[in-house]
Amino acid sequence: MSQPDLAAPPPRRRKPWQEVLLNLRQPKVLVMLLLGFASGMPIYLVGNTLGFWARKQGIELDTIGFLSWVGLAYSLKFLWAPLVDRSDAPLFGRWLGRRRGWMLLSQIVVALGLLGMAIVQPRGGHVLVFGYALEHLLVFGGLALLVAFASATQDIVIDAWRIESAEDSQQLGLLTSSSALGYRSALLVTDALILLIAAQVGWVGSYQIMAALLLVGVAATLMAREPARAVEAVSHQASALWTPRGLFDAILGPFVAFFREHRSAAVLILAAISVYRLADFVMGPMNNPFYVDLGLTEQTVGSVRSSVGLVASFAGIALAGMVAVRWGVMVALLVGAVLGPGSNLAFAYLAWHGPDTASFAWAMVIDNVAGGFAGTALIAYMSSLTSVGYTATQYALLSSFYALLGKMLKGLSGEAVEQLAVGRTLLDGYALFFVGTALIGIPVVILCLLLMRQERRRALVQAAPS
Repeated sequence: MSQPDLAAPPPRRRKPWQEVLLNLRQPKVLVMLLLGFASGMPIYLVGNTLGFWARKQGIELDTIGFLSWVGLAYSLKFLWAPLVDRSDAPLFGRWLGRRRGWMLLSQIVVALGLLGMAIVQPRGGHVLVFGYALEHLLVFGGLALLVAFASATQDIVIDAWRIESAEDSQQLGLLTSSSALGYRSALLVTDALILLIAAQVGWVGSYQIMAALLLVGVAATLMAREPARAVEAVSHQASALWTPRGLFDAILGPFVAFFREHRSAAVLILAAISVYRLADFVMGPMNNPFYVDLGLTEQTVGSVRSSVGLVASFAGIALAGMVAVRWGVMVALLVGAVLGPGSNLAFAYLAWHGPDTASFAWAMVIDNVAGGFAGTALIAYMSSLTSVGYTATQYALLSSFYALLGKMLKGLSGEAVEQLAVGRTLLDGYALFFVGTALIGIPVVILCLLLMRQERRRALVQAAPS
């Protein structure tokens, strides 16, 4: 009998995206990939990409910043998450089940809202709505808010479906990677490819095409199966939603369960999550207006984002997965806290250096690696914190906390750039703004270090003999 070769190297561990592609034959993995794509489609269309379109139309920076406040819907979704968690969607709930019914309804509303935005457009003047003359920007902003609200609702149920469909932690990791891969692919489409499309067919046509791509999410919803854990969660719910006890359990139950589970660490967890991506959120609305003012064309920005930007995004996601597997989620969270805000310095350099393609490409590489890493690390961490029975509401609470402060402040980003540019050039104002957002990373790193210490203490307590 031959002896094993002890000197043989261990088998190479596959990267997360490779695991996703190799497991696409599993219906859950394929559905999660497509749902991740549907989840990522609307967010830039009512956010950063909208800023490019608006700036090309001559809209002022402060107005673009204020328009970004429609994204607050994503941060306030915990307010209606209990309703989504506890009741069936109108029209589709009885047919498809609770999770899939809400998915389909929200996808239809998102598509209709995007078509409306394409018709109205961000411009001055007035438009007739039911016989009333309203400002174009007001109607356009209202449609963007509708898209954001429906998109946030879609995120609630997709996150719940992802967590409840997983049979164990290993499958949850696979589904999370699938979701991240689909989500980042959608961001590529709405952050890069749309610029190339707009250069050819115009912004109106590009938004109509984006609305049609929501059919990917509809197909995934129809392919998906209602998770068994969702049915189990309903059976654990204390009483009907529309009774006093049911309302109390739906609205306060998730918060009570979260604080009971994490005790004194709950406040620290929420604080760390709330500032983790703050630098990216505050900077976000000014990215695309910055490219316009820098003199970069849609073709240049779209080409770089869809080439080196795409590779860098997937590299960041894969790197986060490898770090989390090798050293744990908390280490990945700490590394992301450094990379995320620190990458903003690349844009400050670009503002001072000038608009050559090579420098812009390097800025995109740095930003996308950092963004892919930090986003994946945070999703993995938040997914580990939810409780059965309150999956949708608790995850919505956590994802709302991570975005709420940033989305409140980012509406003032245009005003900040304009103020920093007083007595300087506009590009100097942009550069100082980007440096300021990078400095936000200092308290984020401190909070992550405190979280790591808290986790070590908790592990020691659990390991100690009773």
